[in-house]
Amino acid sequence: MTVCMLAYTFYDSDNRVRRYAEALARRGEQVDAIVLRQDNKPAHEVVNGVNVYRIQKRQRNEQNPLAYLLKLLLFFVRSALALTARHFGRPYDVIHVHSIPDFEVFATAIPKLMGAKVILDIHDLVPELYASKFKRAERSMAFRLLLLIEKMSIAYADHAISANHLWHRKLIQRAVSPEKCTVIINYPDPHLFCPRPRTSPVTSEFLMCYPGTLNSHQGLDLAIEAVAAMRQTAPHLRLLIIGDGPDREKLKTMIQQADLGDRVRLVGLVPMEQVAATMANVDLGIVPKRKNSFGNEAFSTKIMEFMAMGVPVVISRTTIDQFYFDDSLVQFFESDNVPDLVANIQRVMDDAPRRNRLRSAGLEFIKQNNWEVRQHEYFDLVDRLVARKTAQREIGQPYAANPADRS
Repeated sequence: MTVCMLAYTFYDSDNRVRRYAEALARRGEQVDAIVLRQDNKPAHEVVNGVNVYRIQKRQRNEQNPLAYLLKLLLFFVRSALALTARHFGRPYDVIHVHSIPDFEVFATAIPKLMGAKVILDIHDLVPELYASKFKRAERSMAFRLLLLIEKMSIAYADHAISANHLWHRKLIQRAVSPEKCTVIINYPDPHLFCPRPRTSPVTSEFLMCYPGTLNSHQGLDLAIEAVAAMRQTAPHLRLLIIGDGPDREKLKTMIQQADLGDRVRLVGLVPMEQVAATMANVDLGIVPKRKNSFGNEAFSTKIMEFMAMGVPVVISRTTIDQFYFDDSLVQFFESDNVPDLVANIQRVMDDAPRRNRLRSAGLEFIKQNNWEVRQHEYFDLVDRLVARKTAQREIGQPYAANPADRS
């Protein structure tokens, strides 16, 4: 089987894209990935058995919709050309397109006409993300246009994947039939995220960590405010922020203005292997998403990655996180409430038995909720699509005579 991952993302730091690609490669499939390029990365590289083709550079500094759209359109054209050229050389059985944007799925047009099956993986609901990122109302013309694009993109694909159950419900209501959409959440990959010994020297510092995109809905400014508020009560508390995004400069300014340079460290994007190695040396994970934003329903895989590493985590009480977790697994705090965040960080710091209970419960939860256990859901989907492609080729007509049976 030949498969291509097509994604407007940096491959090395995107755990969802890597998880699919490298699982297929370990199974013995031929896998390519057409993605963005970081400055320090080659245009082509083999990563854990996956041929990674990096075709366009990107800085995550978009401050208006037009600048963002132009970059997406440029990638759309370049990826369509690269994908088609590679398909003529070695035809793909399955092309797995990762949104954002939804319309990237149409870059597969020629390979699809030639028989490739197409999956659209909806990491984020684009209309809601757009409204949150650029402060637009859901009744705006742009939001309604994005809803239409979402519906057309899913209709074009052979199958859709939703990244969580709440979004699956929304997609069923507005864009897709249940049999054409599968939920696959961001399970941690135990090849990367598993308990391991600390590698850094033991010190008196208590290290808290956030790894991920630096968007306003992630609430990193709240975490920085909390560290500032705990300057006297917890002088040994440190915060490490790993990642990049449009809020990076704002967060750097906050750190400087609050004179927190010795307490808060902000580093850029790093490969997932380095993220996992860093997690092994932290005392507490933090995911401070805003409930009154896109973050309320956006599932954060970093929560389960911390659990898989045996690290307790403090998270905002959002709708999505209450859907998947309870107080036995995580330490909740009230969203957008810095004093409550401070109180709950302090509680976990002061209560070693509580940290141990969270650590043990998280590890037990991950035993049944990791990629090694759940990857069959994805393999089954891919295998069904390839079987239908084979059947169509053999009989020379669509596999299912009844449209309701097609996916």
